[in-house]
Amino acid sequence: MSGQTSTAASPARRPRVLVMADWYTPGFRAGGPIRSVVNLAAQLDQALDIYVLTTDRDLGMDGSYPGIRTDQWIPYGGHQVCYLSPQRLNWRSITGIIRAVRPDHIQLNSMFSRYMTIYPLMFRRFGGTRASVLLASRGMLMASALAVKPLRKRVFLTLLRIAGIGRIVRFQATNDEEVLDVQRHFGHGASVVRLGNLPAPVPTFVPPPPKERGELRMVFIGRAHPIKQPDYLLSLLSDVHSCISLTMVMTREDDAYAAQCRQLAAALPPNISVAFRDDVPHEEITDIIRSNHIFVLPTRGENFGHSIYEALAAGRPVLVSDRTPWRGLPEKRAGWDLPLADPAGFRRCVEDLAAMDATELLEWCQGAWRLARSASEESPDRNNYITQFSSCISLD
Repeated sequence: MSGQTSTAASPARRPRVLVMADWYTPGFRAGGPIRSVVNLAAQLDQALDIYVLTTDRDLGMDGSYPGIRTDQWIPYGGHQVCYLSPQRLNWRSITGIIRAVRPDHIQLNSMFSRYMTIYPLMFRRFGGTRASVLLASRGMLMASALAVKPLRKRVFLTLLRIAGIGRIVRFQATNDEEVLDVQRHFGHGASVVRLGNLPAPVPTFVPPPPKERGELRMVFIGRAHPIKQPDYLLSLLSDVHSCISLTMVMTREDDAYAAQCRQLAAALPPNISVAFRDDVPHEEITDIIRSNHIFVLPTRGENFGHSIYEALAAGRPVLVSDRTPWRGLPEKRAGWDLPLADPAGFRRCVEDLAAMDATELLEWCQGAWRLARSASEESPDRNNYITQFSSCISLD
């Protein structure tokens, strides 16, 4: 009709989330926390505007990632990533980026990062941004984690409490233990949101390699760090009588500790064969797991255990400690979760696994794959994340 102007309704602006993490893909040396952030960004970027701010190099490395443009936003799948060079790791640059992005929400992935946690928290604390803040501890408040370099971490936590950080952030906990950890350090009045880690998709099932009774191929994947306890694994194997082939995939973190592990391996009897592989890129991990019969990780503690999930998803049963969320594994025919105080129990389990024939192993491999598929398909957490990040949109 003449004299009238028709206007189409503009689509609602999607919530903008700035995810800050010290390391991101193609990095792999920091282990599970990288996978947590990668999976989060990949699974949420169809519903939210995701910006990932990270550094330009992997844990402990002097050089930047090859072929990646630094200090600018570049597309990665459905989200944006900025890899900061060391020259830009300062208060002015990081707070300037937060101002420029104008996020509705900031999601942090460490308790102790100077640049990717402390700076944005202080910026929010003193009014530099109105964004809500979700702080994921990523298991760093667990007693086993705080026992490593405890003085530095106590100082950090004390400063955060003095600054009143607990009153301006929501803490992300993946399980009941993390809720208690947050309350222990920041009080029962702290706002805690239960959000699990988002698992990666489960690949097609691949049967295990051939197996004879009396032999077993195991793989350990983790950082060269006392929390992961490769030394515990190597020590208990000294009294195992079956023929064991163990692949140790370790990312270098503590060179002295890694050397200690190699010495333990060299002292093992001839029926125990150990091969070390250092700093393996993440894209090779699934094939390495599939080339073995079982995955083993006698860890002191995991808030999720991405390597455990990836082993299950690769269709291999897991032998782990009872200090991970992956419990009741024997009932699911997916693996074994044993107390660390009983190394003899670990040894007996290894001997029993070696005694399995190929048919029995296949049954456990199928059970492991089914557990991973169930964890991936039944998790409600993707929608819960979207709900968290769709509320309290800041006003521009």
